[in-house]
Amino acid sequence: MFLGFGVLKFVPGASPAESIAARTVETLTFGLVGGTAAVIFTAVLETFIGLTLLTGRLLRAGLIALAVAMAGILSPIVLFADELFGHGMTLLGQYVLKDVVLVAGAAVVAAVALGARLKLDA
Repeated sequence: MFLGFGVLKFVPGASPAESIAARTVETLTFGLVGGTAAVIFTAVLETFIGLTLLTGRLLRAGLIALAVAMAGILSPIVLFADELFGHGMTLLGQYVLKDVVLVAGAAVVAAVALGARLKLDA
């Protein structure tokens, strides 16, 4: 998912999350990073994360990038709550909330990558 959504952001107008990504990064950086730069940064970050998860190379670095990205990806829930959920759930709100599932999946990948093992008490 990360690789697919990241690559989409390299093509202007192809990603449904382009505007929310630009606004979120712009808000989180207090306007220091503009819209186009924010989308390119997000595209590079998501593509890197996707490649690390698919290949297993630089996985720890990818997981750190994923943790940082998740904070940014979920921040519109707080920053733009009225737009996402003001008069019922919007499509953009659903798009942002799907990332909660990604957080759960990322936690499993991180646990396994860092050496967690399942133990059954018998």
